[in-house]
Amino acid sequence: MRVARYVYVECLVRADMEDLWERTQWPELHQQWDLRFTEIDYLPRTEGEPQRFRYAFRLLPALDITGAGVTAGDCDGPEQRTSALRFASDHPLSLIRSGSGYWRYVPTDDGVRFITRYGYRPGWGRGVDLVFRPLIGWATAWSFDRLRLWLETGQPPERSLWQALAELCLRTLATAIAVTTTPTVVACLVGAAAVLLPPLPSTPAARRCLRRPPDRQTAQPPHTLMETR
Repeated sequence: MRVARYVYVECLVRADMEDLWERTQWPELHQQWDLRFTEIDYLPRTEGEPQRFRYAFRLLPALDITGAGVTAGDCDGPEQRTSALRFASDHPLSLIRSGSGYWRYVPTDDGVRFITRYGYRPGWGRGVDLVFRPLIGWATAWSFDRLRLWLETGQPPERSLWQALAELCLRTLATAIAVTTTPTVVACLVGAAAVLLPPLPSTPAARRCLRRPPDRQTAQPPHTLMETR
């Protein structure tokens, strides 16, 4: 099985560039919509130094997987913006040892193309990463759509999460009832519908995001970033 060397996600957000920039660059807003993080904090810095930050993912109520990073460069251009960073974790449970990536904001007539691409060095070896990499890619795409809903409809990220969990429970319950009370053919049809039917428009969905770069130019990292090999 061949695993992509990097994770790529793209989402069209029909919102103002400044609003999108704010909710992705301010840690207290970023941590509200991104499923990959529980906490993000900027560390104190002196003028002229790059911005360093700390991040954490809460695995259990009393167990946080922590890491740290630095912004490699922010660029405000007339046509688009780019924010690049590096990150690393020495926590023994971290499935990502180190990595680098970027966010790119490309204005269009329909909104802003919000793009990320990042690569990383697995913390638990390539075998575990065969399972983890698709999951972290899915979590990134799901989070991007959650952010899109927040900006386009005003739906708070917390409500999006609870709605997604409720919809998952209903699909699972419908399948379980069909399996125990209907013929096999009907149960298979209900199960297939539960998996294949798209989520409600107000429920975040990773499938609404691009998972492959549409062209070679889009996939190129910014000059401020040397990709992780």
